[in-house]
Formats: sequence, C-alpha cells, structure tokens
Amino acid sequence: MTKVTLTGTEQGWWFVCFAGRLWLPQGDVPKGMAKDWSLTGKIATPIGEWQGEVVWLIAEKMPTDMGSPRTVASQDEGLFRLAGRGVQLAEFYRSHRYCGYCGTSMRHSMTEWACLCDHCHERYYPQIAPCIIVGIRRGEHILLAQHRRHTQNPVFTVLAGFVEVGETLEEAVAREVMEESNIKVRNIRYVSSQPWPFPHSLMTGFLADYDSGEIKADPNELVSAEWYHYNDLPIIPPSHTIARRLIEDTVALCRQEVDYVQSLG
Repeated sequence: MTKVTLTGTEQGWWFVCFAGRLWLPQGDVPKGMAKDWSLTGKIATPIGEWQGEVVWLIAEKMPTDMGSPRTVASQDEGLFRLAGRGVQLAEFYRSHRYCGYCGTSMRHSMTEWACLCDHCHERYYPQIAPCIIVGIRRGEHILLAQHRRHTQNPVFTVLAGFVEVGETLEEAVAREVMEESNIKVRNIRYVSSQPWPFPHSLMTGFLADYDSGEIKADPNELVSAEWYHYNDLPIIPPSHTIARRLIEDTVALCRQEVDYVQSLG
C-alpha cells in the first residue's frame, strides 16, 4: 500500500505500532494533524477510515506511552479492529524484511497487504491463526474456567484454543475441550467470529452441549474449571469480547430450558 512521508498537515487517526504495542499518549489513540503529535517526517500508510477520518499506520516504536491494544477494546469495537489491523500489519512488516527462501531484502506491495521478493518472486501475506472458542451447556449450568494467563485478574471464561493443521473447526472444538477439561461435547454449532490481535488470531465462536465425562482441568492451561449455574456466575469477560457473547448466549439457552420446563408443570 502507498507510503507517505508526513509533511505535518495530514489529518486523521494515528496508530503508531511496534512489537504488538500501540502508542497511547494521554491514554488514547491520537487524532488530529500529524504536526500536532510531532509526527512530521515519519513514514505512514493509510490502512482504513474511522468516523470520516483516515486511519494511518506508523510502524515505529515511540519512547513512551506504548501500551496494549486492549485499552482500545473497551472504547469501541470498530476502532479496536482497526487498532488490531495496525498492530498486526506493523509486526508483519517488521518480521518480513527479508525473504524466507533466498534472504533478499523485500519491498512492500503497492496494491495489497503483502511483502514481495524481487529476486525469487515469492509473495508473503500476513498470517492469521484460526482459533476456536466455545460455550458449553449442561442443563442449567455453563462450563467456565480460569486460565493461567488470568491469575492476576480473576476472570472466568469459556474454553478456547488454536486450530491444528488438518483439522476442521468442529474437530478443534472437540479436541480442545477434551484436552483442557476431559469432557466430550455434542451438537457443536457456529455462532460468530472476532478478529483478535493477540498476537494474530481469528476467534471462531461456537456453542456446544455436554455429552459425557467428568471435569479434570489441564493444569498446564487452567487454574480451575467448573460448572456454574446461570444465575450464579463468577467474574466473566467484558462485553466487547466474543467470550462474553457466548456466555450470554448460553445463559439465554439455560433460561429457555427453565421456562419450558415450568410451562409443562
């Protein structure tokens, strides 16, 4: 895509990204003229549009205020997706300066998100890792787990994992659930997806029903895993996440079943 050396008069949103981090001066994504943020002379690439303004990517590390894109997630989903695009593109360009086949320096394509080798004519695109995430229901209960990465923030969420080579998404759901919790599931059905730039994932959300087995949490991945009644849930993920949607969808199914049973009585 077209790169621009900033003159200072360019206007828009500024995503300055490096190594999975995002520049957040004053705790927010900077907006306005390039010169107002001391960005004159830097190399920038337009990567989209937000609220009628150009979104610019600058693949560079700033001396201060480099933070997590998660900060943006709580503000607006659309802005978060653009932040994720910026972070992932910056890391893609940083990790693809040389061709993996012949070692020649590469250039950026002017027409698509790609790096090109003029020596052996290889073409590289940003890699996206497909992941599954699944809400599992057993009667009036939902399976929630505390992951090891959440030990500092005691959030309980649904199970998730990366898709392996040669697997379908549904096979990945069944395998990950078995590996992490020791239970079998059935009636696996797709719900929705969400780009997730940690580091470069596409989360594919599913719902499933309990089939058999007793919970035995994988100690390498989970602190705990338990069945929770839909009216007595622990701390769950925030509303901007697909995990929260799957939990809410599962809770809705639990309530429907309770209402149906009560209507029969």
